[in-house]
Amino acid sequence: MTKSNTGFDWITILIYILLVGFGWINIYSASLGTNDPTDFFNMNVPYGRQALFISLSVVLIILLLSIEAKFYQRFSSIIYSLSLLSLVGLFIFGSTIAGQTAWYQIGPISIQPSEFAKAATALAVAKYLSGIQTNIRDFKHQLKVFLIIALPMLLVLLQPDAGSAMVYFSFAFALYREGLHFVYLLLGFFAASIFVATLAFGPLWVICSILLIAALVYLKNLKKKPNLIKYLFFASVAVGFSLSVNYVFENVFKQHHRDRFNIVLGKEVDSRGIGYNTNQSEIAIGSGGLFGKGWTEGTQTKGHFVPEQHTDYIFSTVGEEWGFMGSTFILGLFVLLMLRLLYLAERQKSTFSRVYGYGVIGILFMHFLVNIGMVIGIFPTVGIPLPFLSYGGSGLWAFTTLLFIFIKLDSQRISF
Repeated sequence: MTKSNTGFDWITILIYILLVGFGWINIYSASLGTNDPTDFFNMNVPYGRQALFISLSVVLIILLLSIEAKFYQRFSSIIYSLSLLSLVGLFIFGSTIAGQTAWYQIGPISIQPSEFAKAATALAVAKYLSGIQTNIRDFKHQLKVFLIIALPMLLVLLQPDAGSAMVYFSFAFALYREGLHFVYLLLGFFAASIFVATLAFGPLWVICSILLIAALVYLKNLKKKPNLIKYLFFASVAVGFSLSVNYVFENVFKQHHRDRFNIVLGKEVDSRGIGYNTNQSEIAIGSGGLFGKGWTEGTQTKGHFVPEQHTDYIFSTVGEEWGFMGSTFILGLFVLLMLRLLYLAERQKSTFSRVYGYGVIGILFMHFLVNIGMVIGIFPTVGIPLPFLSYGGSGLWAFTTLLFIFIKLDSQRISF
């Protein structure tokens, strides 16, 4: 075993500081009311509590970086098991808030274990794929790694928290990097496309499209003597899936999920009901113009027209008060962070560190993509935070843990 001590990646740490800092000043603006605006640690308001969460994050970072890198690989299975137990324990000891049993109430602090479970799952996936006997191209090993991902995902889904459960699909990014056949991603994309298209246009049009595409592809490859049975099988599965969409949508999805999909698809207009948040968020962002209205000067933000704007809808404050330029700056920071993490992941000497790095990228990217899409109205409201910017101790600490474990692994790149 060889180990290279290269020091911490300060570019990544700087981006983290900028995102967390910019997040706090926007939380401050979004939660500013009649309280003393100079009392930054006022525990009665979100910006005061977030300042405390950020302070505790510094302690967490010191702890994470003081642990030897090999600890995370050696004890990843235990960390993952404890994470599963924490999710199971919610159904016995958890507190129910807004219909979700997703928190442990410890005095004045609420801890959401599903946020930390993502980092634990990333460690477990990295541990399994780095095994000498593991070959992701082997179907048996594919089933095992899918099970590792599915267990916490199902437990989170039962809370019920569909938004957080959806994030676990981001591990496909790491699996694909390690050799999972592209057909899995392609099938996932087709399934999602058929699902949305069926809801938008109805099963008849989708089925006709499926049969037409299958026929054209078959005729195009006719000289290669394609297997007609195989084409008929995949076309039949796609048609069957399309026919099942409406049943799943009406009987599996909850009413508020159906409403949110219908609003995004333009089948319903509800600017005062379940679509109120998104509608007000779009108004806030659109009113920001090029340079914004100025910090703490956003009329939509000051008027608290977007409910819980300091949490999942924090980007609407950015859009209104900092405008297109400020929004572009934040988006640029996230893109820069993703690219930097991609570079760090590719320079790792061990499979464990590389897979974990790709897990970090996938989780952050999924949160970023869905949250921004939700805020600007192109994705249904599913309630997942914007990493490092949204208010919340569990979210901030979980994303900090996720990121700084990788920073530690990178600082002591280990080759086995």
